[in-house]
Formats: sequence, structure tokens, C-alpha cells
Amino acid sequence: MQLSHTRPVTSAVFDDPNLVSAAGLVPLVRLAQAAGLTELAQDRLTVPTDKGANAGLKVTSLVAGMAAGADSVNDMALLRHGGMGRVFTRAYAPSTLGSFLRAFTFGHVRQLDAVASRFLLALDEVTPLLGAPDGRGPDGGGEQPSQAPYACLDVDDTIMVHGHAKQGAGFGYSGVRGLNALIATVTTETSAPVITGQRLRKGGCGSPRGAKRMIADALTTTRRLLGPDTRILLRADSAFYGADVVHAALTGGADVSITVRLDSNVRKAIADIPADAWTKITYPNPIFDQATGTWVSRAEVAEIGYTAFSSKSKAKRVTGRLVARRIPDANAERNKAAGQDALFDVWRFHAFFTTTDPGLLDTVAADKTHRGHAVIEQVHADLKGSALAHLPCGKFTANAAWLVLAVLAFNLTRAAGTLTGQPALAKATTGTLRRKLIHIPARAASSARRQILHLPTDWPWEQAWTELFVRTCGPPPATART
Repeated sequence: MQLSHTRPVTSAVFDDPNLVSAAGLVPLVRLAQAAGLTELAQDRLTVPTDKGANAGLKVTSLVAGMAAGADSVNDMALLRHGGMGRVFTRAYAPSTLGSFLRAFTFGHVRQLDAVASRFLLALDEVTPLLGAPDGRGPDGGGEQPSQAPYACLDVDDTIMVHGHAKQGAGFGYSGVRGLNALIATVTTETSAPVITGQRLRKGGCGSPRGAKRMIADALTTTRRLLGPDTRILLRADSAFYGADVVHAALTGGADVSITVRLDSNVRKAIADIPADAWTKITYPNPIFDQATGTWVSRAEVAEIGYTAFSSKSKAKRVTGRLVARRIPDANAERNKAAGQDALFDVWRFHAFFTTTDPGLLDTVAADKTHRGHAVIEQVHADLKGSALAHLPCGKFTANAAWLVLAVLAFNLTRAAGTLTGQPALAKATTGTLRRKLIHIPARAASSARRQILHLPTDWPWEQAWTELFVRTCGPPPATART
């Protein structure tokens, strides 16, 4: 592609008051209204003084701005350009929204957490958020996919790198200064992850801090989403392997699948596994082993009965299965290639503890399911590529509220993708949804007291956008053909 030589561009003027750059916000905000976001925030937030007035509209403005790509308070100015004032009303100035965020206390952040969980439940009622991947509702026809034995609740934390001026910033497990965000997501066989819980913590805290409470809250939300009869599996890495986390999951009616540290008890249990119990598995795609810096394409798995936390009181001990995966040692493979064969095979071990039913997940299936925990890293990357590219304020509670608002925007765009009727968009990242469904230029016009958006011809995702618009805003009125 190159610039036109027959009609070269010689000037550019910002002079059209009827243009909007993100027409996809129209169905998105309508979907948020249908799920009751404004009313939920207005009823539950009690931010004091004039800074907290019209909290519902301010929360909706912040979520809409994040969905359109804003990653700072100043970026909220994108809601007030061109014809946005004709299409939307009460879009607040960035300074007003910044003052609103800085008025938050910890109690107000918890109120916003309650808004987020109830908004997620409402989204699931008006969209197939955790339903069929083709974007149709339960009565949309077609063959229903088979049900997986478990819906997976993944918990993990991530460090958001920021300067020392942020309140609570510190050096965490990554060795860099930042703030720590704890995230919980739920994934089913037919849906992409949605976020069911979030906490912002100081940068120097340990990974399991506050995880017990958040897991209990996330399990409550997940139960309300999926129903009391759905089996839920909590997946986490070794940082969360502890009695408090495991018992919080079991108390909430979930099974666990948590990576364990290779301490003496675990090594002894692995050594007791019979030699003929190992089953060979082949990865469909090679997996990168960070410890050795190599790609792994084959491994073996086996399991043995195991009692976790055996050093604690009997009430805190948990019986289950220890599933071990072993891969060839990279150094041994290199030595063998050089003609220096070892007297015996040398392996590296990875193990996790699970309470799942062997009749539902055998050894190989349990290992494959546990490795699916990596999906939460994609959610972290999605958030950091969107609203969490920055935490906008120096005040900790304002940034904690920003995290919850980012989760609201994430779940909202995810729900919008399920209404397009296209499986790829139902599982697409926020950046993809923004590029295809939200960042569409349009010219706003009026006719008979109705707004009409004139969108570009030959838009590649016209069918998906139209499906989303019809399902949120209703079918367009019939026009006479000339």
C-alpha cells in the first residue's frame, strides 16, 4: 500500500463535530446498561462529598473509556471528542473522574468489588458469557458441546511495574519495584476466561497473602454463575500451596490442583512410585522449560496417594493424589548426543497435588488439565495490554479501584464478543475486540429524533458488528428502497 499520487493528501483539519472514533461503544454501553452497571454502582457506592456524586455514571464513563483503550485518567478525554456528545450524555471530564477515584477508601473498593461480582452475574444472564462458543444463547439451536468434568478456577498474581511514587510500591518476587495484583478467573470447556475476583496488594507482599479470602469470594461468585451442581477445580502454582488455600477451596466445595514444592516428603513420594507406573505422553506442541532454557516435547507421568500437610494437625491434613511429571534432563541429553551415555536415565520432576476424582480425571487427564492453568497468564497479559498498562494515581486505594474497573471493562468486552455470533471473537483478546468491534469511525446524523451512525463501507467485520448492535440495541428500522 502507498499514498495516492492522483489525489495526494495536502492538509488535515479537525473540524467535523459529527465524527466519532469508537462507534463500537454504542452497543457496548447499551450492554452495560442492560446488565445494570450504572444502577449497581449508584446503589452500592457511598463515596462521600461532591466527588462521589453520580457514582453510577462516573463508573460507566471509566469502564467505557477503558474499553475504548484508555490506560490513564487523562485518556478519558477520548469520550468527549467530535460527535460523542450527540451519541452519549454525561461523559465526565478526566479531572472529575480523577477526583472521583482519589476519594475512594478501602471500604469503597470493597463496594466496587461487590458491583463487579453482581455485574458479572448480570452479564451472564443477558449474554452467553459462559455458554456456547458460537455466541448463541441456550436456545440458539445446534448441537451442544460435551461437558468437561470440571470448570476451572485459576488463581495467580502478577507484578505491575511502576515507580516509587506509587503508594505501596515495593520489590516483590520478580525483583522489580511495583504493585501486586491477585486475579481469579473461571474457564469452562466452551468459554474463554472471565475474571471472578481481584485484589491489589502492596508490591512486597507474598503471593498467598489474602488469597484465602479472595478464593472464598471467587468460589461464591462462580457457584452463582455455574449452578450448585457444577464441579469446580481450583488451579494454582506452588506459591499458593498451603493449608489455608487448600481448605478454603475444599470448604467452598471445589477440588484442588496445585503445584507443590519439591521438598523431602514430595521427593520421597516420587521415589516410591513403581518403575512400571510411568505413562509416556507427547505434547502436541513443545513446551519451553524455563529452568533449563530448552523446549520439551516428551515426558512421562505417574501418580501416588499422598497426604498433604502431614506435619500439621489432623484437621488440616488433606488426602489426595500426587501427580508427578518427569522430563529428560537437558544435560543428560546433550551428553548422550556427544557419546557419553549415562549409566541410568536422569530426569527432572514437576509435581502437583490434586483431590480430583480419578474416575473423572485419570493421571494423564489430570496432568493435561493442570497444565491448562497457564491460561491465566494470558489474562494478565491482556489486562497489562489494556487498562493496566498504567496505574494512574499515587494513592493506593485509587489504583485498587482502577484495577476493579479494568476487570469490569474486561468482562464487558468479553461478553460483547459472545454476542457477535463468531466463535473466534467469543474467545478473542481485548485488543482484538477493540480493533474489530470498538474502534470503528462513524458519522452521527439525526433523522426524526433518532441518531443514525454512518459507518465505513466494506468493514471486514461488518457482520459481527451488526450482530452485536442488533442484539444490544434492537434491529434497525426498515428503510424504503429507492
